[in-house]
This record gives sequence, C-alpha cells and structure tokens, in this order.
Amino acid sequence: MEQRDTIKREGRLTPVLALATLIAAFGSSFQYGYNVAVINSPAKLMKAFYNETYYDRINEYISEFSLTLLWSVSVSMFPFGGFLGSLMVGPLVNKLGRKGTLLFNNIFSIVPAILMGCSEVARSFEMIIVSRLLVGICAGLSSNVVPMYLGELAPKNLRGALGVVPQLFITVGILVAQILGLRSLLANEEGWPILLGVTGVPAALQLLLLPFFPESPRYLLIQKKDEAAAKNALRRLRGWDDVDAETEEMREEDKAEKAAGFISVLQLLRKRSLRWQLITIVVLMGGQQLSGVNAIYYYADQIYLSAGVRAQDVQYVTVGTGAVNVLMTVCAVFVVELLGRRVLLLLGFSICCTACCVLTAALALQDTVSWMPYVSIACIISYVIGHALGPSPIPALLITEIFLQSSRPSAYMVGGSVHWLSNFTVGLIFPFIQVGLGAYSFIIFAVICLLTTIYTFLVVPETKSKTFIEISQIFSKMNKVSEVHPEKEELKDFPPSTARL
Repeated sequence: MEQRDTIKREGRLTPVLALATLIAAFGSSFQYGYNVAVINSPAKLMKAFYNETYYDRINEYISEFSLTLLWSVSVSMFPFGGFLGSLMVGPLVNKLGRKGTLLFNNIFSIVPAILMGCSEVARSFEMIIVSRLLVGICAGLSSNVVPMYLGELAPKNLRGALGVVPQLFITVGILVAQILGLRSLLANEEGWPILLGVTGVPAALQLLLLPFFPESPRYLLIQKKDEAAAKNALRRLRGWDDVDAETEEMREEDKAEKAAGFISVLQLLRKRSLRWQLITIVVLMGGQQLSGVNAIYYYADQIYLSAGVRAQDVQYVTVGTGAVNVLMTVCAVFVVELLGRRVLLLLGFSICCTACCVLTAALALQDTVSWMPYVSIACIISYVIGHALGPSPIPALLITEIFLQSSRPSAYMVGGSVHWLSNFTVGLIFPFIQVGLGAYSFIIFAVICLLTTIYTFLVVPETKSKTFIEISQIFSKMNKVSEVHPEKEELKDFPPSTARL
C-alpha cells in the first residue's frame, strides 16, 4: 500500500503548476517565437517605410546596399539582443529570483511594443531597430529563465514534459506571427505597426497574473534560506501537505553545492568536475542553431515556388509548416517522458541530417527531374518534424537537468550565449553562403547534424526520471574516467559532495 501511495504521490499536474507553466510560457516564450517570425511577412512594406522616411528627411532615397544593410541590422539586432539577455541571466535570477526575473523582463517587451506600434506615426525607423534589440534582450532572458523556472517547479516525473512547454509556446508564437502576418490580416500598409506591437499583449497578461503564483521552491530554500516559504510554495504546487521528502532532496543538493560554492562562468569553464556537462551544452546549443533550422525557413518560400505553388499561396503553405511544427512539439511534450531525452535528440538530429542530404540532391536535380520539387517539400516538412522532436526542445531542458543549483545560472549564460551567437552568425552569414554554394549549402548543415548525432550517441546520458543528484553522479564518473582504470570504476560512486571537493 505504501508503495502504491508513493507512486500516486509521484507528482501530478496540479492546477497551480499547470497555470504557472502556461502563464510563464505564454508571457515569455511565446514572444520569442513571435518576434523571430513576425518580421518576415511585412519585410517589403517595412523596407518601403525605411525608404520613404529617409526620403522625407533628406529628399533622396537610400541606396540598395544601405537599405539591405539597414534591414540586416533590423533583423539581426534580435539575436544580438538575445545574446545580451543571456549574459544578464545569472545576476538577475540570483538577485530577483526566477519569477522576479520574468516579471522584470516584461519591461523589455512592453516598451518596444509601444515603440514599434508608434514607429510609423513618428516616422522613425530607428525606433524599430532599437525595439528589435530590446525584444531580443527579452527573448534572451526568457529563453533561459522560463526552462529554469519550470524545471525547478516541476516534480521529477513531469520535469521533461514541462521543460518542453516553453519550446511549444515558441512554435505557437511563430505560428501566430505567420497567421497574423497573412496579407489579408495585418501584413499590409495600415496593419504592420500593429503586427509588430502585438508582442506587448502576452507581456501585459504575464505582468498581471504571474505575481499570484509561487517562486521556485529551490531558489527560496537554497538561495534565500527561507524554508517556510519554500515548503509553502511546494504545498501549493504539489497539492498536498507532506513535502518533507522533496525538501530533503533539495537540502541534499544544497549540501553537494556547499562544497562547490556559487560557480561563476569563468569557474564553470575551468572546473574539471563540470567539463562534460559544459561540452554537452555547447555542442547541443550550437548544433540546434547551426543545424540550419533558420536557413530552412529562409529557403522554404523559394522551394515552394519552384514546386509550383502560386506566389500568393506561399504564405498559406508557410502557415501549414508552422502548424506542423506546433503539432510535433506537442508530441514531444508527451513523448519526452516515455522515450527519454537521448532518444529524441538522436532521432531528431538523424532526421534533420537525412532531410538535408536528400534536399541537396533534390535541389541539384530540380530542373532535370520533374517530380523533384515535391521531394524538396517533403524534405522541408520532415526536417521541421525532426527538429521539433529533439533539437528544438531538448537542449534547454538538459541544462536544467545536468547542472546543479550553484552552476545552473552560469550554465544557462553559456548555453544561451552559444545559442544566440550561433543564431546571429547563421542570420548574418547564410545569405552569403547561399549565394556562393546555392543548393549545396545544406551539405554544411547535414555535416553539423551528423556530428551532433555522433556526439549525443557517444556522450549524452539519459536523464529521464532521475533526481538532479543522480544525474550529477553519472557525470562525476564521466569527468573522472580519463584518470581511473575501468576496473576501478566503482571508486567513483562517492556522493557528489566529496567528488566536488
């Protein structure tokens, strides 16, 4: 009976936990996805606005090169802001807490939403560029803080599912931006400033609702040393009164941490006991962005056109791709606790690698074989499916799982920086690669997917349903393995607190 009771008590999705997850993800992650995609559909209108504004000021139009440069800056200010946001994660989550940081972060969404909404009236394209930087900071903070907050709120048997929810809302954000960006809705002369300003709505909602939900119990207990508040938060989240066992587990983690102290980014880079965790995050975050997911979206329209989709219908096909993305991420939420993280990463990167290889062949043979364009479309859809299953949702979830409380904020700063710098690099360099290599540019992405798959297969352990301490012990073994003979392997089953000293 006792046993059955503990199985039942294994953490369920209580209303408080579900609502906290939805509000945090809708208020923050949704905006990230929305702002990634929102600038694609009104691009022509906005360039025209840049040109007219410039003409109004000095009575001549911008040169083609300067206009392209201004536009590139407008687009790439977003990942650059994301990089800056990632650097702010550590100090903010330790000072303001996880929930506090999410609330503070809404400034970086509401202010630029107002600026972008008023940019046309004010005849200022500078307002748009500054706003893109600010919403970038917002996305950089939220893409790191939301998975951290949810990973610390969730019981271990739901951690994977809730950890994928932010990615689900990012894809929902992309889809909503694609739908609102249809020419019949907001991607028109009058509507585009509103389209850009919509990003303030989820932020305002989060600002109103999130204060009623608990702060991360781990943060309250370990950093704030406030046991009463931590237990209170746990009771509300779990829906039962007896939270001593879970508090005890947090305490154990705290003891393991005492040995290490708070770990800054520099210490994280130097620390032997965290070496494989760090390499894993850099590889997975880099692989996620450099695997060509943005390039596939840039290229998609041209591929649809060459497959015979009419120019005015391409926008609907794009929305269809966005819907597939959302659907597959919903699948990932349910599958991540069944199959585990490792399987999804291997499956996802393998599908992406295969899709890139076949797409390269299909694009090269497009003009000679009549049915090849349809193969290209199939490749794009299967790539989107593969990426949504593993490479998109899993890396951020893994950071929460493979680092303990003291090193987690620094790990998010490193992971976030790699994520945004890779995103920035692809955005800036891909147009040139595309000109130079054309269809063959996808070979580069196929190689990156393949290398990431091999690394995952050889190094990344399964973290499903394990406590943070158990995961830490798996890595303790890996980090020492180079110096210990295999037959002495069992020597490394020390508790992490001694392994860390």
